[in-house]
Amino acid sequence: MNVMQQRTRFKSPYPHPPPSFLLHISLSTEDREFSPRLKTAENANIQPNPGLILRAEPTVTNILKTVDADHSKSPEGLLGVLGHMLSGKSLDLLLAAAAATGKLKSFARKFIKLNEFPKHISGEGSKSASVRALLFDISFLMLCHVVQTYGSEVILSDPSPSGETPFFETWLQTCMPEEGKTLNPDHPCFRPEPGKVESLVTLLNNSSEMKLVQVKWHEICLSTPAAILEVLNAWENGVLSVEAVQKITDNIKGKVCSMAICAVAWLVAHVRMLGRDEREKPQTMIRQLVTPNFAENTLQFYNERVIIMSSIMEHMCADVFQQTGAVLRAPVEGQEPIPYRNLLPAKEPIHKALSKQFQVVLRKGWVDSRALHLFESLLNMGGVFWFTNNLIKELLKETRQEWATRVVELLYSIFCLDTHQITLTLLGTILPNLLTDSAHWHSLSDPPGKALAKLSVWCALSSFSSHHKGPLSARQRKRQREDIEDYNSLFPLDDTQPSKLMRLLSSNEDEPAALSSPGDRSMSSSLSASQLHTVNMRDPLNRVLGETRPTAPSSSPASAHDTVIKCSDLETYKS
Repeated sequence: MNVMQQRTRFKSPYPHPPPSFLLHISLSTEDREFSPRLKTAENANIQPNPGLILRAEPTVTNILKTVDADHSKSPEGLLGVLGHMLSGKSLDLLLAAAAATGKLKSFARKFIKLNEFPKHISGEGSKSASVRALLFDISFLMLCHVVQTYGSEVILSDPSPSGETPFFETWLQTCMPEEGKTLNPDHPCFRPEPGKVESLVTLLNNSSEMKLVQVKWHEICLSTPAAILEVLNAWENGVLSVEAVQKITDNIKGKVCSMAICAVAWLVAHVRMLGRDEREKPQTMIRQLVTPNFAENTLQFYNERVIIMSSIMEHMCADVFQQTGAVLRAPVEGQEPIPYRNLLPAKEPIHKALSKQFQVVLRKGWVDSRALHLFESLLNMGGVFWFTNNLIKELLKETRQEWATRVVELLYSIFCLDTHQITLTLLGTILPNLLTDSAHWHSLSDPPGKALAKLSVWCALSSFSSHHKGPLSARQRKRQREDIEDYNSLFPLDDTQPSKLMRLLSSNEDEPAALSSPGDRSMSSSLSASQLHTVNMRDPLNRVLGETRPTAPSSSPASAHDTVIKCSDLETYKS
């Protein structure tokens, strides 16, 4: 039977495919036999079969039509379709088919609309309340999965057609942890009306299970972080026992999985702000929320929903557990570990992981893709200052000229992960600390001090050029406005200032090779010497030194060599 015959076979007599169709997706017995069912060690790295993806295309179209229909009177049929989408590999396959056919944004937009549907409550009984809760929960889980698989740009790139920002978009922007995004646990989005928080805490603490009738789930999700904070404070002050906290977390995850995801999202932001010794109880709450609830009185499709919930949570909080070498949960046989476990050592502090990986890269002389991904993960986990400061320490350890030069070129390539932020940190914080603290001056002698000056110049020029001429990357667009203003304050345009950095790169006759840009010297090829002289930029190093060092009269104009850090220069700073 060919594909067209299969499509005809399932087209009639249903206006939309029945739920059982989602389990087959027009597959023959042979296709289903060889399609991956579970994320086991054997098939964890198997990519979706292109044939299966193409055959799932008509199913995606039918699902979009089904979601678009009016379900205000009878949403039970839609619930059956959505529930079966969660089973096995169906969701990943359907999302892959939507992405391959350019329908992923439409797919996400439909489910955002579906997530808004349960906001409207009229007189309802227990059955309709359960259906409404499940529609909200399943659509929320699917959207979180889409964000973690394909990126938040899928949802945030297009404005809402109605003009009003939907709940999920608001929650995604302000509350959901992502790589490269830092959340403030004290943000107003985590602090709703106190009355709603108190009623939710009372409900979670006193009830044996979560109530469903007349519940506004978007308000519950926004109130959950504040409720978790109250529970955590009570536990830390001895008001609640471990058993009482376990009961509350069981209530949170027992009915609607989206509540647990909102709780873990806030706990992750909170843990990031704590020291190592303060993390035990928040991390225990995360473990309690990640563990499935095996109670019998759960809503429909709980097993399918809890698998996706656990996967979403593990991706959210893997890095905060990795920072201290803690384990989120014991490995389960036959289940694929989350990506971080394959990438970073399971029980090694991140500063050791960074140093060890850099030494591997230094011996090889180049950065491969795996090392680059690891460095990016460490940057996201430790932050820009921690990441830059520790790598600069690696540079200052080198006392041989050839190895110092190699480290500079490697660091320049690694710093491209976030050139703007790293340059700000390097020039605005790390270098001033090194130059103004006499305890560090011995480490700035040649060759490491000269290598550090060269690296600073490369980063400054690269960041300045891309900041003023190039388009912003996705990571750069996430930066706050004050970071951009800080950057502009470091690099003000001033026609009266000599451009020492430009001269250093273009007119040093003694060391033409040492002070050119790395690799094939693409920096110099893209900007000629004459072009470099036309760029007016105040030297950030000179600006920093000018604030901490008395200005001495000079009888001769500054030369290019003046910007290289030397021991003789440092001796004058002592006085």
